[in-house]
Amino acid sequence: MGQLNRITQEPDVMGGKACIRGMRVTVGMIVGQIGAGHSVDEILADYPYLEREDIMQALRYAAWLAEEREVVLASA
Repeated sequence: MGQLNRITQEPDVMGGKACIRGMRVTVGMIVGQIGAGHSVDEILADYPYLEREDIMQALRYAAWLAEEREVVLASA
C-alpha cells in the first residue's frame, strides 16, 4: 500500500477511520460524494484544502478494501 501514502488512520482523528493526510476528511466521505454524483472538480471546489491525488487515493483505497477477503476460521 505504499502508493496510498495520503491515507492515514490515527485513533484520535475521526475515531480511527481512514482519513486524508490526517485531516478530518474521511475516505468514506469522499467515496460517498462520488457515489452521490459529485465530480472530482466539485469536491475540490467544496474542499479547497484537498488535492486531486487525495481523492484518487481515497478511491484506490476504497477499491482495495472492496477486494479484500475475509477468511473465517473454524472454531476449535
